[in-house]
Amino acid sequence: MSFDYSRSNRRWRRLRERVLREQRWCQEELRYGIRKPAEVVHHVWPAEDYPEFAYSRWNLVALTKANHDRMHDRDTRHLTALGEYWRRRTVPPSPPEA
Repeated sequence: MSFDYSRSNRRWRRLRERVLREQRWCQEELRYGIRKPAEVVHHVWPAEDYPEFAYSRWNLVALTKANHDRMHDRDTRHLTALGEYWRRRTVPPSPPEA
């Protein structure tokens, strides 16, 4: 089952807008000290593969459209080396101890 990115997904739409408002600048560009307005929100751990992380804010990063395209191989739908870099540096939080 694929993640619903459509406008009808109110929960995603609101979360996306919140992330864009909070992060404001493309996080990939900020690594190099460049401020470019963010346009899209990327799931670092892809929502199609990790649906349990789809709405987790720690898993979301604001990017320009161009940088978002650099995160994915659009033919294979796999993460590129840059996408894997972001995934390696974004570790899911540990579950609370019982």
